Amino acid sequence: MQVRKIVTLIDETHIEGGKPVDPAARVAVVAAVIENPWAGQGFVDDLGAGIDATASDLGALLAPRVLEALGAPAEAYGKGAVVGLDGEIEHGSGLIHTLKFGNHFRDAANASTLLPAVEKRGPAGVVFDIPLKHITDATIRSHHQTVEVRLADAPHADEIVIALAAAAQGRPQQRLADLSTEQ
Repeated sequence: MQVRKIVTLIDETHIEGGKPVDPAARVAVVAAVIENPWAGQGFVDDLGAGIDATASDLGALLAPRVLEALGAPAEAYGKGAVVGLDGEIEHGSGLIHTLKFGNHFRDAANASTLLPAVEKRGPAGVVFDIPLKHITDATIRSHHQTVEVRLADAPHADEIVIALAAAAQGRPQQRLADLSTEQ
């Protein structure tokens, strides 16, 4: 795995809807910009070797960093992959939609739900939104949120951006009734 750069983003909301948020709502994102393991190979029928060589190492690299950046226990989490223009969306999906990748984050966050994800192809600077859900109960609506990410110089055409996001709480000022009220 060749990592060109790692970017850490922190988003803190102090006022939402004109009202203070106390403590501030904090979301962290850590993104690795890596060389696409299938770059220059044309269509690859079996992505297994590249997944085996890359996915677990990426999960092990990113999971502790995003939780450290968050600075609090994670209550919501998500993941994303953005493939450069010379790659396939399946390349990013192959790396993040495997337990070899995701279990590093689940274990570090004491989580049990599936990690919501975004995957897309785009040029350097493309904006992508990582969806977040509660770490143990995906029906808790207060934690359904997104965080917007943009890396000005990534991905290059032969790269993939792999990102993890974590939130220390649900949406600021959330006031939707519990899902059980509609059942």
